[in-house]
Amino acid sequence: MKYLIYFFLLLMTSFGYSQNWNTNFEDAKAKAENENKNILLVFSGSDWCGPCIKLDKVVWQSPEFQAEADKSWVIYKADFPKKKANQLSPELTESNNKLAEKYNKSGSFPLVLLLDKKGKVIGITGFKNVSAPDYIKLIHSFEK
Repeated sequence: MKYLIYFFLLLMTSFGYSQNWNTNFEDAKAKAENENKNILLVFSGSDWCGPCIKLDKVVWQSPEFQAEADKSWVIYKADFPKKKANQLSPELTESNNKLAEKYNKSGSFPLVLLLDKKGKVIGITGFKNVSAPDYIKLIHSFEK
């Protein structure tokens, strides 16, 4: 019974941190166009890149970021996991590779880009050891 309670608590916590990351970049662009929002494109190595993992925990999973993202941006994470257990579908891997060819030729991780609704880069940053509200301010600074 105790394990069942722990399981449900874990399940509820994971729902609490659910993100609205898009899984198809073309759909994300269409959504950005329809909602007149910019696109936040994040290149991440979710299972091997220390700064990516910290950015995820401190910023992307924060309630502040989730609220701001829902209001201000369409978000897409191009993930490049290395561990076999975390591999993406071949289609998603191919899509992320194409995005990297266009937006991340240097192979930087993490790389955070703010794109306009057409896909034009309007701001670039990476890992910053700051709070979620400060990182949100940084992203908004590109919009000015």
